[in-house]
Amino acid sequence: MAEFANFGQKRSYEDFKKQIPQKVQPIFDLIRKYCFSLGENVVEDIRMHRIVFGKSMTFRRFADVAPQESSLVIKIQKDRKIAPTTHKLQVDQNLEQIKKILKDSYNTIH
Repeated sequence: MAEFANFGQKRSYEDFKKQIPQKVQPIFDLIRKYCFSLGENVVEDIRMHRIVFGKSMTFRRFADVAPQESSLVIKIQKDRKIAPTTHKLQVDQNLEQIKKILKDSYNTIH
C-alpha cells in the first residue's frame, strides 16, 4: 500500500472528500487511485481545497488535483524549473489521456 504523508493540516482523505461535489467524487477517486498505482513511493498532501501528489518523502510534486463544481483542475509539474501545465477534466471525459500525462510526469520526476 502507498505511504501517506500530510505536511499541512492533519486532515484525512475522508474529511477532504466531504467537500468534493457529489458528481465529481467518482472521478476524483479514480484519479487519486491512479496516482497511487504509479509507484509505492507516491505520497499525498491533503490541503484545504486540493490534494497534491508527490514522489517519495522528498516530495517531488507531479500532480495537484482540485475539485470544481463539475470538473477537476489538474496541474502537472514535470520539473521545478518549468511552469506546471493545467488540465481541466470533465466528469464524463475519458481518462486515458490524463493518465498518460500523469504517468509521464511521475516518471520524469527524479
